[in-house]
Amino acid sequence: MIAHLRGSVLEKEPGHLIVDVAGVGYEVTVPISTWTRIPDVGHTVSLLIYTVVREDALLLFGFLTKDEKALFEKLISVSGIGPKLAVTVLSGLSAPDLIAAIKGGDLARLTRIPGVGKKTAERLVVELRDKVGAATDTPFPVATAITALDQDVLSALVNLGCQRNAAEAALAKLKASGAPQDFETLFRRALELVR
Repeated sequence: MIAHLRGSVLEKEPGHLIVDVAGVGYEVTVPISTWTRIPDVGHTVSLLIYTVVREDALLLFGFLTKDEKALFEKLISVSGIGPKLAVTVLSGLSAPDLIAAIKGGDLARLTRIPGVGKKTAERLVVELRDKVGAATDTPFPVATAITALDQDVLSALVNLGCQRNAAEAALAKLKASGAPQDFETLFRRALELVR
């Protein structure tokens, strides 16, 4: 199993990237919280990897911190939550916020994440409330310059199942209100508005 990758970033799109390791390009799916902290194309990145082997595919899920990977593994242990939905959940809330929502039984906050309905949110709370602890990893600094920021935010929202018109309206509203101009803040706030 692949557990770690270190190499050069070949491609970086919201939610996934391709990492060149000794001439081999690995496609890695990452939550938005990890993606925002990945360096630009051409720079070196080091990722913790969770490998999923299926009959027709070998899927790699990458994380910058042990906390995120451990939380991902706990999420996929919940009935009805596969790796892709787990990445969506981690993209919808930061690890500390997700832990707080699960421990506090905050179903309203959990159901704002695309793909998470009331029953799934209830399962998350029931099955993980006693299994999740406080985040311990030191957060990485958030990337400050993102090329074509608006397009990246829109693309990420649409990839998570949001209607493009609703995503555009939410982004326009946030920009008009003077929201901070970094990807993660705009993405999270826009996600809350479209739900």
